[in-house]
Amino acid sequence: MAKYLLLKHYRGAPAATNDVPMEQWTPEEWDAHVRYMDDFADQLQASGEYVDSQALSPEGTFVRFDGEGKPPVTDGPFAETKDLIAGWMVIDVDSYDRALEVAGQLSAAPGAGSQPVGEWLELRPFLNQTPDTTA
Repeated sequence: MAKYLLLKHYRGAPAATNDVPMEQWTPEEWDAHVRYMDDFADQLQASGEYVDSQALSPEGTFVRFDGEGKPPVTDGPFAETKDLIAGWMVIDVDSYDRALEVAGQLSAAPGAGSQPVGEWLELRPFLNQTPDTTA
C-alpha cells in the first residue's frame, strides 16, 4: 500500500471542464457536490483505501520563527495556500494506477448544472524513505 495526497485547488491549477466558480453554484448544486464527496469517501473507507479528507477555509496566515519570542505573522505578498488549496484527500492504495483512478473519480464530482466539475487534482505520493543526497 502507498499513500497519496490529492489536493483540490481554489486557483492555480488548469481550468476545470465545468469551470463555474463555486460561489455561483445553487444551494442544490453545492449539496450534490458535498454529498458526492461524502459518498465517495465512504466507498473508499469500505475498501480500506480512505485515510482522511478535509475541506479548507480560505482564511489563513503565514507564520515563521524569527528567533526567540513570539513569531511574526505575515499575510503576503506570497502566493498563499489559503488562496490555492481548497482541500485534500489522503488515500492508501495498492498502486499508482489505482491512485490515478481514484483521482479521476474524485474529479467527477458534480458542479454547476449537475455536470462533473472535471477539475484538475494534484496527486502526490507520500515520501516514504529518506532521499538519497549522495548523488
